[in-house]
Amino acid sequence: MKNGISIDVEEYFHALNLRRAFPEERWEQLPWRVEAGVDCVLRILERTGHKATFFVLGWVAEHEPEIVKRIAAEGHEIASHGHSHRMAQELGPEPFVEDVRRSVELLEPLAGAPVRGFRASTFSITRDTWWAMEALANLGLDYDSSIFPVRHDRYGIPDFARTPQLVQEDGWQLVELPLLTWRVAGMNLPAAGGGYLRQFPLWYTRRAVRRMNEEGGPAIFYVHPWEFDPDQPRAPTGTISRIGSIRHYRNLDRTAERLERLLDEFEFGTLADIADQCHAPVS
Repeated sequence: MKNGISIDVEEYFHALNLRRAFPEERWEQLPWRVEAGVDCVLRILERTGHKATFFVLGWVAEHEPEIVKRIAAEGHEIASHGHSHRMAQELGPEPFVEDVRRSVELLEPLAGAPVRGFRASTFSITRDTWWAMEALANLGLDYDSSIFPVRHDRYGIPDFARTPQLVQEDGWQLVELPLLTWRVAGMNLPAAGGGYLRQFPLWYTRRAVRRMNEEGGPAIFYVHPWEFDPDQPRAPTGTISRIGSIRHYRNLDRTAERLERLLDEFEFGTLADIADQCHAPVS
């Protein structure tokens, strides 16, 4: 079973937990550190022999285009993470379309290939923002990987399918690649990487991947470059909650080792490869 490995390419200061600490008007003046995290991930992927999907933020492509060129030159897929890192519900339908379009227009010349996939900031495609799915299809994208089939305080569609689905409605279609969950006692537990990889013991993620594969589905996994950077600037005191601090900073020094062990144990590839297995023409 080939699973999907993805990297949401954004700076540490783009994270929702740090919005108060690092407001948007300061981004240009802050230290940019995404290159170091991307470099670490690329080295791990090269050593383990896997290709990945990099969901690149348009802001990063605009300010650090050489990073995108390097990722593409090493044979990985470039996909869109939007431009501003605002959640879909913050943007609304028309600004959302413009945000995604802007990112695609920046990314495609750097990637030297069409952008096929999208992931929303903070997995913010939910039942309330379902309109975003049709918008993505109308923009010419082939697949989305923004839906987390869990209950969470910020995101999630708990009753969505846990495996890749071809969504077809009113003349449009889009493949959805939901993030990895582990079904236990009738509940979907999140296990897709990122903070879950850092907060929970590694056996938890390994067991979730194995169980998903036993059920016949691919595990869709993600990380961020800033999760490989324990020396990143810290949020000033009083600008981040205790739970926010734990979510962002805990076990940053363990991410690289844990990812490498997973890539050694399981087979991973790009999300486009998985989406291709789901596609069918519009009837």
